[in-house]
Amino acid sequence: MKQLIFSFTLSFLFYTGGFSQWEPAGARIMTAWADDVSPDNVWDAYPRPMMERDQWKNLNGLWNYSITPRFSPPPSRYDGKILVPFPVESSLSGVKKTVGEDNVVWYERSFSVPSGWGDRDILLHFGAVDWKADVWINDIKVGSHTGGYTPFHFNISPYLDRSGDQKLVVRVWDPADRSYQPRGKQVSDPRGIWYTAVTGIWQTVWIEPVAESHIIRLKTTPDIDKQLISIEVFTNRNLPGEYAEVRVMDGDRVIATGKAVTTEALEIHIDSPRLWSPESPFLYNMEVTLYSNGKAVDRAASYFAMRRISTARDQYGIVRLQLNNEDYFTMGTLDQGWWPDGLYTAPSDEALLYDIQATKNMGFNMIRKHVKVEPARWYMHCDREGILVWQDMPNGDHHPEWQRTKYFDGVEWQRSPESEANFRKEWREIMDYLYSHPSIVTWIPFNERWGQFKTKEIAGWTKEYDPSRLVLPASGGNHFPVGDLLGIHNYPQPLLFLYDASRPTVLSEYGGIGLALEGHLWEPERNWGYIQFNTTEEVTDKYIEYAEELKKLVRVGLSGAVYTQITDVEIEVNGLLTYDRRKYKMDVGRIRQANLELRRSLTAR
Repeated sequence: MKQLIFSFTLSFLFYTGGFSQWEPAGARIMTAWADDVSPDNVWDAYPRPMMERDQWKNLNGLWNYSITPRFSPPPSRYDGKILVPFPVESSLSGVKKTVGEDNVVWYERSFSVPSGWGDRDILLHFGAVDWKADVWINDIKVGSHTGGYTPFHFNISPYLDRSGDQKLVVRVWDPADRSYQPRGKQVSDPRGIWYTAVTGIWQTVWIEPVAESHIIRLKTTPDIDKQLISIEVFTNRNLPGEYAEVRVMDGDRVIATGKAVTTEALEIHIDSPRLWSPESPFLYNMEVTLYSNGKAVDRAASYFAMRRISTARDQYGIVRLQLNNEDYFTMGTLDQGWWPDGLYTAPSDEALLYDIQATKNMGFNMIRKHVKVEPARWYMHCDREGILVWQDMPNGDHHPEWQRTKYFDGVEWQRSPESEANFRKEWREIMDYLYSHPSIVTWIPFNERWGQFKTKEIAGWTKEYDPSRLVLPASGGNHFPVGDLLGIHNYPQPLLFLYDASRPTVLSEYGGIGLALEGHLWEPERNWGYIQFNTTEEVTDKYIEYAEELKKLVRVGLSGAVYTQITDVEIEVNGLLTYDRRKYKMDVGRIRQANLELRRSLTAR
């Protein structure tokens, strides 16, 4: 008994000692999931579900950090501890400090490589770092990356000391709204629809062991008309003698197989495919094995879905959206993906899933992911739960070299060559990163003229890069007769003030009905909505009124709508949920019924 008590005491001291180094910072509202966040369990979900291997090690947790002038040398001592992967400005980071364009953030920690991984190559992965990251292993710089929304990795094997701890240092610079990079709604002076800047590591950091030849990406493209799934397996070397074997499974039952060299797409026939939709989100499992000279050297689990997004004229001559070759009305929410405690980073995987389930629970079948890109697990949840995604390119690039022009005159912004090159790089990386997720059905390069340039060229390039999806060139922006959709914005009520007879017309933003709920406000003395009410009944009644207007617009040509928005964000109080996700602000039953009736109205004419 004495031995047990002594052991418990040591454990308790170690446990409390670890926690004394971290606690949430500031006094803002928090979500319920924040109560369960600790350095021992922070974001421990597998970070790459589209290509899953058996072995990995999570490097999230407490790191050392310092904020220094941009061009200063590495710090000789650190300012304190930060909880990775929460951005520096967030409460859950434990720091909650402003960084700014003139400073950089230094991160430092040590880690060990599990002995069971043997002499295999080790990949160091970052889910996302905003914006420019430089990385050192054991004081050797191993690489850099720019782009705040996509994963990247380095093979760090040659720089490891296999017998001991490894030193990992990361330096991050992010000029927020003071330079040319895409950055969404982050600004150095938050106000109105513009929110707190986000800097640094904001998604999972992890390592995994791989063979010298290994898979780096899978790309799946369904064709329901031909009953085919095309699978491209990208490897790090593409050596002669390498090929991939794919097994397709319905649950655990293998239904098809195929093999191809890694430089060729593999096409597998799926007999009588089960189609994916929000009403029936069926996913096929997939196992991919890489062979080199006849020996299996790598294996990954994945999944795909059979679905088609397209447009076609209906019996009245109106061009409609179609899902799986049938007219389909998309009723969605604007989802900005912000959290009061983690800003860009949700407090947990359960929190990510909650927003998607809440959206479906209210009768929506689509989410417009607004000027932000999420961790891969968010898209996995959309795939599994069954909800369509319209994916925005994060806006930004308000740069001094641009030339401001009049609205709606057909003349566009003029970007610097550096700005344009970076836009194309980051947009291409985003499309590569998300390509295989079946929930994503529409790409949106521009929002409301924010950074809009060369619209015809960018829309065409986007469609050429991914012909399997629709392109909405500029949601609510300068409109050109290009792309697959015309997307207009009108607040607060729904109006069809523009219509295109050659493309589906969608109301890609409307609503913004405001209700400030005491005890759930980011700033109790400063909040706004496009229109404001005082009770749940009032805001629900207004939502139903707008839904009835949408039904009328469907009959004369409207093919989809996006309500602003799923949650409050900072001082915006126009969410269906409060910012802390603790309260629905409308009558869920009435909202759900209205949305379901609206979705059926297209086929009930």
